[in-house]
Amino acid sequence: MAAIWTDEGKLDRWLAVEIAVVDAWAEAGRLPVADAEKVRKARYNIADVARYQAETHHDVTAFLKSVADSLGDEGRWVHLGLTSQDVWDTATALQLRDSATLLEDDLHALREVLEARALEFKDTLCIGRTHGVHAEPTTFGLKLAGWVSEIRRAQGRLAEAKAQIAYGKISGAVGSHATVPPDVEEKVCINLGLSVEPISTQVVPRDRHAYFISTLAIIAAGLERMAQEIRHLQRTEVLEAEEPFAEGQTGSSAMPHKRNPELCERVCGLARVLRGYALTSFENIALWHERDISHSSTERITLPDSCGLLDYMLDVFTGIMRGLNVYPENMRRNLELTQGLVFSQRVMLALIDTGLSRQDAYAIVQRNSMRAWKERVPLRGLLEADPDATARLGSAKLDEIFDYSVYTRHVDDSFRRIGLT
Repeated sequence: MAAIWTDEGKLDRWLAVEIAVVDAWAEAGRLPVADAEKVRKARYNIADVARYQAETHHDVTAFLKSVADSLGDEGRWVHLGLTSQDVWDTATALQLRDSATLLEDDLHALREVLEARALEFKDTLCIGRTHGVHAEPTTFGLKLAGWVSEIRRAQGRLAEAKAQIAYGKISGAVGSHATVPPDVEEKVCINLGLSVEPISTQVVPRDRHAYFISTLAIIAAGLERMAQEIRHLQRTEVLEAEEPFAEGQTGSSAMPHKRNPELCERVCGLARVLRGYALTSFENIALWHERDISHSSTERITLPDSCGLLDYMLDVFTGIMRGLNVYPENMRRNLELTQGLVFSQRVMLALIDTGLSRQDAYAIVQRNSMRAWKERVPLRGLLEADPDATARLGSAKLDEIFDYSVYTRHVDDSFRRIGLT
């Protein structure tokens, strides 16, 4: 990823655009084919570009001067009819497209790890939490299957964003094609593997870039959600899952016992940075008339950084999930922490099935549940001592109600929905 966004990575793509334009002009009969063949051998010198830029204070003219140094008279055809942004935006589309390809590979790698771990813990019972409070049992595999589904959505979003950003423009100073005809633009973009921006100004419209960066930010937010879940599960009083901790690693300079979820915290923090870049990309959409330069300074930071950050986050989180420590025994301990309160809804539904109103059934279960919670005694024992409950629910029925297997009976169905078996 870093190589795409180096100065050489950028200038290589600038040169590819310039050569493609010369080839298109030659095909259109505007210049000699022999000259176009010579231009294909054009080169630039990175040190000279920097030196020329110190003089010109313009990166594209400095680049063109260095390219001209490598050519003879045929150099006059380079940049024919173009404005700087023709080269910049079209080359940037190549950088973003190539970056998206790497991110697609990253997502595929993460998805494979998540799918394997979801299957590994498909039937591992754990408590489900809402508002941070124990709710009803689920399985750890089902939790991870939800992450698999989200990553698949991320893959779809990224594919669409990649298609949306892979647009070039070779339409001249204000997009009117006054100095470069549409057929030249079309040939250039086709040869570079890009789509043609239907109507451009001096720039490719920045809603494309905002769509792309916001897509990366959404993917990062999904990683943050997953990493935050691991952070919660790693808390000492929970300890159901824990990010990898290498031999010799330290968690605190002061407390040798510490095993902190610092990798997950890193993912969460970087997601905030990416959201900030998304906001900046929205601000870049509204440019003055056919173009101003307010977007340029920000994009030199936001575009490479956004791609690099998500690439890094995906790599880190894939490593976390590959080495995630999972503690089923602690999941079971936490599951039973509330003395059977997790079965409260099943008790209420069973009472309703006997003909009791929902309000009366709710009242019976709630008063026994609150007592079980305060006194730390099993809910089932309290129900067996409550005449209102025992009049309708016998011992056999309570055995059926207080059975964890009911919470796993449709897990296979859920996994089949996403093609995991």
